[in-house]
Amino acid sequence: MIQQKGSFKDVIVFGFALFAMFFGAGNLIFPPYLGIITGPEWLTGFAGFTFADAGLALLAVMATAKYDGDIIALFRRAGGKLAIVLGCADILCIGPFLAIPRTGATTYEMGIMPLLGNTIPIAVFAAIFFIITYVLTIKPSKVVDIVGRVLTPALLIALAVIIVKGVVSPLGPVVDEPMIEGVVAEGIAQGYQTMDAFAAIALASVLIVSLNEKGYNTVGDKLKAIMKSGVLACVGLALVYGGLCFLGATVSTMYGVDAQQSQVIVNITEGLLGQTGKMILAVCVSLACLTTSIGLTSATGQFFEKLSGGKLKYKTVVLAVCIFSACMASIGVGGIIKVASPVLSIVYPPTIVLVILAFFTEKIQNDNVYKFAVYTSLIVSILTVVQSYGVAMPFLDYLPLKEFGFNWVVPVIVAGLIGHFVPGKNSELETR
Repeated sequence: MIQQKGSFKDVIVFGFALFAMFFGAGNLIFPPYLGIITGPEWLTGFAGFTFADAGLALLAVMATAKYDGDIIALFRRAGGKLAIVLGCADILCIGPFLAIPRTGATTYEMGIMPLLGNTIPIAVFAAIFFIITYVLTIKPSKVVDIVGRVLTPALLIALAVIIVKGVVSPLGPVVDEPMIEGVVAEGIAQGYQTMDAFAAIALASVLIVSLNEKGYNTVGDKLKAIMKSGVLACVGLALVYGGLCFLGATVSTMYGVDAQQSQVIVNITEGLLGQTGKMILAVCVSLACLTTSIGLTSATGQFFEKLSGGKLKYKTVVLAVCIFSACMASIGVGGIIKVASPVLSIVYPPTIVLVILAFFTEKIQNDNVYKFAVYTSLIVSILTVVQSYGVAMPFLDYLPLKEFGFNWVVPVIVAGLIGHFVPGKNSELETR
């Protein structure tokens, strides 16, 4: 039987799949806090957040689809060694260094503490959480699939109720002025923290397998399907993020920039729906974090097994990830966010550059365009992070788009143009 490619049903199915891929419980943490600190300019901050989260994630999936989900192939034209380093950095960010431990810490702070307080120490809970993750990742069960299918609708329904209630009956007035400078840049930085672009690169192969099974055999067919589905997913994400940002703005007179991010949505929910609402949110968040942890742990194990040519066994990598993540989760969500911020500020720009260049790979005949652009983005990003720790680098203040968090863009464009005129090869043609 010949399947009709590009059908409305496929668009809906893949749209929800992309939404589920991009939206995890961790995404609940940042929009409400962003609404608090941006106050009356929450809509501007939300726009930056949505671009850095959903927008970049969609581009990352489409770029990776061109290489059938092979991350190293996506990055290779910047140099073989850099491709491996950057690929590993991306996977480690969504893996044991940041995203996976954050699922455990988020479950504790949003699922356990609101109901049980400090009865169970976070270190003990983290150990239990990652033992469960290990068991379900080593021996995948249909239970995980069922939880995943039930979870997303349940979480969406719960969020819809909370958001609608918060819009109809706001908890308070919005502050007169934003608490921070550079609202757009802050929105982008918070969007980086979701790490959805990295997750999209790592998990794109799952979507590609489904597209192949549906009869989408050519790159063009896959990109069209992902584009249509991605628009649907991004609209859904924008509605959720916008609602959560607004809820944060309505409690901006009650919190400051030092607000505990993981507790904001819990407190808002309790204020709107009472103890029952808090309990429902806690259950949904806990299940969402567990399924996210399982998915990312599995993706990390598969990546390093493939990269090592089978020398690192999948089960060994999964065990190491779970042990390290349990230790990392013990520092709490706030501690993980502090660690994540400078790391992501360095790793994201070169990843974005390579994702964008992937759409022009047939037009670019010189690998030096990639190398000059990527290394420039890396250098500017590292210097910017160093400057944020108080080291004087006044020349960075004169770079265009600094106020939007994109001070690396113009230098990258200039470096890429210079690289075009420096003789070099096209490694992509050589590998075909």
